[in-house]
Amino acid sequence: MLTWQKSYVPEDASDVTLSGIAMLPGVGVFGTGSTARVLVPLLQAEGFEVHALWGRSEEEACGLAKELGIPFHTSQSDDVLLHQDVDLVCIYIPPSMTKQIAVKALGIGKNVVCEKAATAVDSFKMVTAARYYPQLLSIMGNTLRFLPAFVEMRQRLLDGYVGEIQVCDVRVYGPSLLDHSYGWTCEELMGGGGLHTVGSAIIDLLSYLTGTRAHRVHGLTRTFMQQNSLIRGIRRVTSDDFCFFQLLMGATGSGGVCCTVTLNFNMPGSFVQEVMVVGSTGRLVARGTDLYGQRNGSKGEELLLGGNGWLGPEVKEMPLPHLHGLSSMVKALRQSFQAHEERRSWDQRPVAMASTFEDGLYVQTVVEAVKKSSSTGEWVSVEIMSKEPDPNQNLCEALQRNKN
Repeated sequence: MLTWQKSYVPEDASDVTLSGIAMLPGVGVFGTGSTARVLVPLLQAEGFEVHALWGRSEEEACGLAKELGIPFHTSQSDDVLLHQDVDLVCIYIPPSMTKQIAVKALGIGKNVVCEKAATAVDSFKMVTAARYYPQLLSIMGNTLRFLPAFVEMRQRLLDGYVGEIQVCDVRVYGPSLLDHSYGWTCEELMGGGGLHTVGSAIIDLLSYLTGTRAHRVHGLTRTFMQQNSLIRGIRRVTSDDFCFFQLLMGATGSGGVCCTVTLNFNMPGSFVQEVMVVGSTGRLVARGTDLYGQRNGSKGEELLLGGNGWLGPEVKEMPLPHLHGLSSMVKALRQSFQAHEERRSWDQRPVAMASTFEDGLYVQTVVEAVKKSSSTGEWVSVEIMSKEPDPNQNLCEALQRNKN
């Protein structure tokens, strides 16, 4: 039986006092990519003051800071983390750098919202830091959990709209995820590729919707576009642009939920996302930002929630479901912080749906299991690490093999 905590229902905006808005934490943003460009205006629109911006180069940081009206910019991470007006750190940088900044930010006493790490080991270190500082906010920036269509879908599942959940089917199609020049998005080991970039959000979403986790996976990844007009010569793309995987979730044996996910980023045109949950008495399907449902025996689908009310800007680099979800997440952050007069204090209820660092570790474990399955061609068990592996383990194993 599925059990979930009911979603937090915020108070009307008119109940918010001016003093509450004034005590929102100052924000420091790491990153100058498309997400940061969208995030900063959304934060400012909700009353957050963005005091500092970090970029990989002074030029990148300076250009975006001027564009978005951020008073301080730097290419030195400590300058943001130690900034006296920054109490909330938003990290949207290459996955290989995420762990270092997130762990350090928590150690300094900052609240953290961040994207995924590059490996399960990095994710485990982030979990350890979050457990050590439980009074600080530490959430993953998976915005799909905040998309109204999925919030409604989750509640409908809880209310029994589809009966017993049996099958989930997810399809995501779109153009290439590669940057215009060779960088981390081209490298599988640095966290690039459809599985890590988009698939991780889908894996987390399926756990959020069904209330279960995967225990066995089977998958296939491919890189069809290894070079293009901008990436050529001796350089090759190693990150996947096509991925298909299956998840067995919940109960073992004949019970549980069967999930299939197809990710294809070789298709020109607009982004397409469809998430379907099928149960014993009906089905729910989210297409883009709209939610539809159909019960067994009914003549057709019914529109349960339309997502056409989005009034914000259209951003070419960010699909509408993620954009709408990001906006909803920022609103939830405001509701979480505005209830307290102390800038670093927060209320857990508005962000209860958010993905935790523990969820991030689970997701990264599944991602690595899918990669292993693609390599071996076999089903792989999902085993979440409970302690950090010995960094000398591989060396010890190599020495033992040589001795034998």
